[in-house]
Amino acid sequence: MSDHPRNPSSDSPSENDSETSTLTEDRENDQEAALEPSTPIIPPMPPPGDGSDQDETPDDDGGRDRSARMTFLEHLDELRKRILHSVVGIVVAFCICWTLREEIFRFLAVPIADVVGGVDKLIFIKPTEPFSIWLKVSFVASIFLTSPFLLLQVWLFIAPGLYRKEKNYAIPFLVSSTALFIFGGAFAYYVILPIALDFLINEFGALFTPMVSAIEYFNFEVLILVGMGAIFQLPVLVAFLSLFGLVTPGFLWRNFRYAFLLIIIVAAVVSPTADALNLFLWSGPMVALYLISIVVSWVFKRRRDRAMD
Repeated sequence: MSDHPRNPSSDSPSENDSETSTLTEDRENDQEAALEPSTPIIPPMPPPGDGSDQDETPDDDGGRDRSARMTFLEHLDELRKRILHSVVGIVVAFCICWTLREEIFRFLAVPIADVVGGVDKLIFIKPTEPFSIWLKVSFVASIFLTSPFLLLQVWLFIAPGLYRKEKNYAIPFLVSSTALFIFGGAFAYYVILPIALDFLINEFGALFTPMVSAIEYFNFEVLILVGMGAIFQLPVLVAFLSLFGLVTPGFLWRNFRYAFLLIIIVAAVVSPTADALNLFLWSGPMVALYLISIVVSWVFKRRRDRAMD
């Protein structure tokens, strides 16, 4: 037998491979441990009741109130409630106006009666027209009568989703909008309609015998009254846009010539006739309202600038 020392290279290859793999695994584990962060990436959630933002009432810090936490079905239920209240209000007003339908129509027919010689000069062609007239008169009158209540329902639906500073402007906007709409309708009733009807019937129709349909006159009158009432909403619209910084008085003044051209075009389209007098009656108030809107925009811009300081 040989007494020579054992040669390391003569060891079993399986033992060498086992030692090498063990060293490699130890190195990989050390590298992974070095790459791991010493602190967690996501901080732990604060415990409830520690003064976090979740415990604050949104309405107390100028935010939105409970509508921000309302579900979709709750929004639909709130909308259904407001629509139901509006329908009930219109139905009640319709019943009241139905009992006064003839008096209401006689009041609305004053401009044409002064031109043709009385309300009894108005005619109807179809047997169903008188009933249709009373339905339309009662319905339109009920809409005008309940307009403050309808606007209140709209306000109650959108108010929970507004910020506190926005709520402060909502009621003045609603009141001024209603007042301007009534003022615009009154201007059309007392100024525009008498002049326009006299010009159309006595000037253009002097060679003919007027036979004015009652329902056609009512449709014509309602269109003018509502159209002029909508035009008088211009200052309210400009005030709303100025409040959010969408328009400025400088922008309105620089573009006055373009606005004037647009006003003339709109007046020519909505005016009953194309003569210079009716064009002035429609475009004159619109130009005046535009100038008033510049002043309104300046006032709201100053308030907005002070609030931002």
